[in-house]
Amino acid sequence: MPPLDPAPPQTNSEREILVWDIPTRAFHWLTAVLVLTAYFTWRFDRMDWHAICGDAVLTLVIFRLLWGFFGSDTTRFASFIARPRAALQHLAHLFRREPDHQVSHNPAGGLMVLLLLSFLLVETLSGLYVENDVVDEGPLTEHVAAPVANAITALHWIFWDGLLAAIALHLLTILAYAVAKGQDLLTPMITGKKRMPARIAQPRMASVIRAGFLLVVSALIVAALAKFL
Repeated sequence: MPPLDPAPPQTNSEREILVWDIPTRAFHWLTAVLVLTAYFTWRFDRMDWHAICGDAVLTLVIFRLLWGFFGSDTTRFASFIARPRAALQHLAHLFRREPDHQVSHNPAGGLMVLLLLSFLLVETLSGLYVENDVVDEGPLTEHVAAPVANAITALHWIFWDGLLAAIALHLLTILAYAVAKGQDLLTPMITGKKRMPARIAQPRMASVIRAGFLLVVSALIVAALAKFL
């Protein structure tokens, strides 16, 4: 009886790769903490700290916008911005259990990122004007007509409610993906890593030094806006 051929070596069809860099994860969690802090400082009438939180959030939002053009492969807008039709087609399979093979955001998640960034940007910019209007610091406060100033203040409150609604939708979507599709979107935003098919190459990660430079640029932009608005 001829000897049996040895069994072929087992190959692992998946591997763990880094999909979210440290700056992106830091932006995500710092923004969450600052928005929550902004809420409580408003509720307890600590408007000095509320304004500081707003400035910090605006700095992070501008950084994320810059990072969307100069950051890592997975964080660039070109890698995950899709047409609404693609997002709807993706959501049509929300209740289909399947592995998560999206290296960056899926089409629906990409639009959610844009929605959240838009709400945060308008909310913080209008907050800068409202803050300066109260203390009469900004050069535009005395040149803007009263109806416009009132509209900006109303916009600040409207977009706050819209931001809360968008955050709630974001959290519900994460829960829906976990329950309906069996996909964990939360852990990769903590560890930065995700198990992907071995054929998928490791995305290119931008340096932390570049992120630090863009953060400084963002802070300088906010400082200029605070004086201008």
